[in-house]
Amino acid sequence: MGTDAHAFISDLARGLEPRADQLVDATLQCLRRELPKLWAYQDIAAVLPAAASEHITTLLDFLEQGTETDVKTPPAAIELARLLAKHRVPISDLLRIYRLVQARLVHLLYEETTRLTDAPELINAATVALSAMGFEYVDRTAEQAVAAYQQERDRWLQRRLSVINEANTRIGTTLDTARTAQELADVGTDHFADLVTVDLLDSALQEGGVVPAHVASAVRRVAQQSVLDGCPDSAVDTGERHTYPEGSEPARSLATGQPLRHDIAGSDVPPWLAASPDRRRALRIFGIHSVLLVPLRARGAPLGLVQFLRHRTAVPFDDEDLRLAHEIASRAAVYIDNARRYTHERSTALTLQRSLLQHQVPEQSAVETACRYLPCGSRAGVGGDWYDVIPLSGARVALVVGDVVGRGLHASATMGRLRTAVRTLADIDLMPDELLTHLDDVVIRIQREQERGAEMSATCLYAVYDPVSRLCSLASAGHVPPAVVTPLDSGGHSPALRAVGFPELSIGPPLGLGGLPFETAQFQLPEGSLLVLYTDGLIQSRARDVDTAITLLRNVLARAPVSLEATCEDLLSALLPDSPTDDIALLVARTRALDARQVVTLDLPSDPAFVAGARTYASDQLAAWGLEELSFTTELMVSELVTNAIRYGKAPIQLRMILQSTLTCEVSDASSTAPHLRHARVFDEGGRGLLLVAQLAERWGARHSGEGKVIWAEQALPGRGSSELRSVTAPLRP
Repeated sequence: MGTDAHAFISDLARGLEPRADQLVDATLQCLRRELPKLWAYQDIAAVLPAAASEHITTLLDFLEQGTETDVKTPPAAIELARLLAKHRVPISDLLRIYRLVQARLVHLLYEETTRLTDAPELINAATVALSAMGFEYVDRTAEQAVAAYQQERDRWLQRRLSVINEANTRIGTTLDTARTAQELADVGTDHFADLVTVDLLDSALQEGGVVPAHVASAVRRVAQQSVLDGCPDSAVDTGERHTYPEGSEPARSLATGQPLRHDIAGSDVPPWLAASPDRRRALRIFGIHSVLLVPLRARGAPLGLVQFLRHRTAVPFDDEDLRLAHEIASRAAVYIDNARRYTHERSTALTLQRSLLQHQVPEQSAVETACRYLPCGSRAGVGGDWYDVIPLSGARVALVVGDVVGRGLHASATMGRLRTAVRTLADIDLMPDELLTHLDDVVIRIQREQERGAEMSATCLYAVYDPVSRLCSLASAGHVPPAVVTPLDSGGHSPALRAVGFPELSIGPPLGLGGLPFETAQFQLPEGSLLVLYTDGLIQSRARDVDTAITLLRNVLARAPVSLEATCEDLLSALLPDSPTDDIALLVARTRALDARQVVTLDLPSDPAFVAGARTYASDQLAAWGLEELSFTTELMVSELVTNAIRYGKAPIQLRMILQSTLTCEVSDASSTAPHLRHARVFDEGGRGLLLVAQLAERWGARHSGEGKVIWAEQALPGRGSSELRSVTAPLRP
């Protein structure tokens, strides 16, 4: 009976072959009814008829020839399996297709069996045999289809992993917000989108930080990329500000943080995508048909929205594309937020740094100066480099460069504290080594005030130049020595006649170590010499060693132009790498010397009888300079200063008068006793000298040296206010 059943099934299958098309139609109707979602994919819908036809033909052949024959999965069925995997259709749907095709065909065969015979035993035997052979066919062919499905699925997963890995490599290469957003757009168009746009909230681009998306829906297009040159398929230009309509899909996605997929069918264009004639025209011309809306969020706050669009790719986005886009965008959002925060901190630190530096270097008689500050171009952040030019008493000037170790706001704030400390210490006219010793104490005190484990260090070079003696005194706390350029002839500044050297200087330890001494070096400079002070960022580079940089520095300075501004530019052009990794402070000063007629001195014995002679000498000198208007106040100050030196000081005593942008009277003696103001009582005969000097002078003070002390007082010249005096650039001539 079994053999008869198999023979009956073979004859039955052979008889159904002419009706194969009808069987295909019936099968397709069943599939359309049971699995309607498959017909949403154009490529799957196109291959389904061929797959059903080949399945039925192969199954009829299998039934006709018997189970001993070798059966292979039809090519169209293999292609269908690959397409299902490509569109991430669950493998259960693939197996269900097999079950539906097998069940439908077996049912039709059973109906045909009952039509051809009424023998119960044959019908039962044929039914059992049909079921067994149907399952055998499904087992053999489904195994190959599943293998094809898994192969395509693995290929897609590998591609997905490859895209994610590439995104990790390509996105976030810099700490620039716009560049990071552009990298995200580039990755999207390279792999699965025809157009990618990146919009960031205005609030995310502002220094105030991020506010909720529903409060600030205004966005700015910071990046976009298209498979077409020039992004003609985008209606919003890069940098343009726009808004999402209230209640639209982009606004909802941005507010909720949930990604959305939207397919555009024919002319059913969503209002938010065609809000303007330009956008409607772009949709019509380029045929955008599928959109992914993926919000950018980092640390729980909204940053913006990425739109992935397709128009050249016929297949619409699916849920797996949405998941891939969301994963890439989520990673990119962290990089964008890091870049945004870095940009904000860098901008804040740079603003603080520039606000703490000198904006206008005071011009005076001692030196002519030019300076530069350049923040580093790396992601390390703004450092703590600074420069300063500080006018001192006696027509002298202090030149300072320093470098706080570290980056960011902390380094900038620390730099401001140290710069203020240096100016305060310079105001009491300390020698360079003494000043650095006190500054070292300041740094140690700052270290103690900081959080435990937060170390702070700095380097500093402090130089004082005296245009009267042409003496330069300097000391270094861990800082590179300055370059000194001296003219070889008496004519001045010919580039071919310059010697470039570095003074022998004992470089002390960086500030903050404490207990180690600093030393002051002194040397004389011809008029017109250059002092070039800089931080180590100028000479340190990964592309060359320091010796090579020093040689290059020598060569540039040897042929430096007369203009100090041009000298700064030449140094930066020659020594700076394309992307400097450290901040740079540069200060170039050309020395001047006061004319001999602008400085007069008078040696005085330690005898009160010579006070009157000092007054007369001062009055005569003012007459020679044409400054008779200052005679009364000058005689009073000279009288009090000389009297104090004779009464409380030690010989030798000297009066010096300096005429430059101000009139300075100095009295020096060999005593180190510090002067101080006294509050004399009504009947006291003395004690009012320095108080009188303080009232008459515009500025006054005292400085100490190894030979004693100097008390000085400055007066503004007639017809010149203090602000005008600070703008004088050349020494006055009598």
